[in-house]
Amino acid sequence: MKTPTALQALIDDGVIDEVLRPLKSGKEAAVFVVRSGDDVRCAKVYKDMAQRSFQQRVQYQEGRKVRGSREARAIGKASKYGRKQQETAWKNTEVDALYQLREAGVRVPEPHGYFHGVLVMELVTDAEGFSAPRLGEVELSPEQAREFHAVLVRQVVLMLCCGLIHGDLSPYNVLVGPEGPVVIDFPQVVSAAGNNAARQMLLRDVNNLTAYLGRWAPELFETWYGEEMWALFEAGDLHTDSALTGKFTHDERRVDLDSVRDAINEARDEALIRQQGREAAALAD
Repeated sequence: MKTPTALQALIDDGVIDEVLRPLKSGKEAAVFVVRSGDDVRCAKVYKDMAQRSFQQRVQYQEGRKVRGSREARAIGKASKYGRKQQETAWKNTEVDALYQLREAGVRVPEPHGYFHGVLVMELVTDAEGFSAPRLGEVELSPEQAREFHAVLVRQVVLMLCCGLIHGDLSPYNVLVGPEGPVVIDFPQVVSAAGNNAARQMLLRDVNNLTAYLGRWAPELFETWYGEEMWALFEAGDLHTDSALTGKFTHDERRVDLDSVRDAINEARDEALIRQQGREAAALAD
């Protein structure tokens, strides 16, 4: 295939040797399968700001630290330089998060460096060595659904213990490798302590997983892992080995339980609609 312009610099510098094929193209970036020596990896090429469709960035960026005061002032003024710095910070956030989360034992692809605005990382594969499917593309048994839910809830806990929330976690941001789920796509990662919408985003992440996996294991719909872990986090009692039960006593004076359950159902419906849309697009191709 023709080498994309963004990856030619990596070939020129000897970071990679060859671009093998495109892997996927999304709202934030295009991902390619590349060869580096004897290793097959993937390279994530971020799209230009003008091509990006991701919305509500302000909400995600609240609480993020900017490396310098000049950059912070420029971003605040939305100048041309500020927009460029904001774009750079958006990309760096995913790189920094991957290294931090990998070190903490979270199931994420291993990063292999960030070069010329391109993130090179592990290619997650299935048992046969092909690119791993997304969770939203596989059929599960009830036992698998329960197992994957437990694994993913644990990943959310580990992330939260690092002070981070994925912010866009869904069945399409999880790959299924031979050893189970692997979480991907972190440019919108949220600061748990510095973002006013952190709790809301955490609950949405967990509800998205519960809504999808609950299709095979309906008893998951009666669990409250997001609420439980957030309460422990707020109290300073959440640890990487905290044993969660999925049970949570709501303060009915403050919480509309029907609304909470409706939110879970809406997340489930949204996951189903997204899956149907992808299936229709695949048939059209």
